[in-house]
Amino acid sequence: IEEGYGIYTDMNAIRADEKLDNLHSLYVDQWDWELVISEKNRTVDFLKQVVRRIYAAMLRTEYLVFELFPAITPLLPCEITFIHAEELLQKYPDMDEKQREDAITKEYGAVFIIGIGAPLSNGLPHDGRAPDYDDWSTLNSDGYQGLNGDLLVWNPVLEKAMELSSMGIRVDAVSLQRQLKAHGKEDRLSLYFHKRLMQGELPLSIGGGIGQSRLCMYYLRKAHIGEIQSSIWSDEMRKDCAQHGMYLL
Repeated sequence: IEEGYGIYTDMNAIRADEKLDNLHSLYVDQWDWELVISEKNRTVDFLKQVVRRIYAAMLRTEYLVFELFPAITPLLPCEITFIHAEELLQKYPDMDEKQREDAITKEYGAVFIIGIGAPLSNGLPHDGRAPDYDDWSTLNSDGYQGLNGDLLVWNPVLEKAMELSSMGIRVDAVSLQRQLKAHGKEDRLSLYFHKRLMQGELPLSIGGGIGQSRLCMYYLRKAHIGEIQSSIWSDEMRKDCAQHGMYLL
């Protein structure tokens, strides 16, 4: 595939061990995409450019929903705010990761947190990331580690941050080796994908996933993902949700 082009898929999967709540279901539906890039595009500035393009599509969609359903007024800010996970830690040093996400997203409405996976100054990563797809260890031009991140919006119904997309520039041979070593997973270098990447047989890329049901949940101001998609829920959860006016599919 030529540089500047890529692939996307309408992904449907089962996560049988998922802990179920308002945002998590056994059934996962998302758009997964990969875009071929050149070495010069492996920068945090290019990452931000792609994030802004995705966010612009989200903005347009929110206004389309408003045209169809005027009672659902647009809430997303015109611009998305970028912040590195280390900056977020310094801004809210007494909060845990989820509390920091809630605080920053409530303040700005839509945020992209950069650098998910690398240990921060407190010795802990903001959130977990596998060592062999997103590049979370390369030093970027902002002076921090990471060429990846999460896109979050403030959910006014649940009054909490809501992750809609996880994405990033993918590992190259150098960062793959470095991250596998950091996780003690160097044995993975013998696997098919890893061998081909190390041998230069695969293109450099950027990619991610965009949650379909979560997007619909946000746009339609629903409080539970089960109001958007059909899945399996316990009788107790169905009863509890019904008492709060949420009827799960």
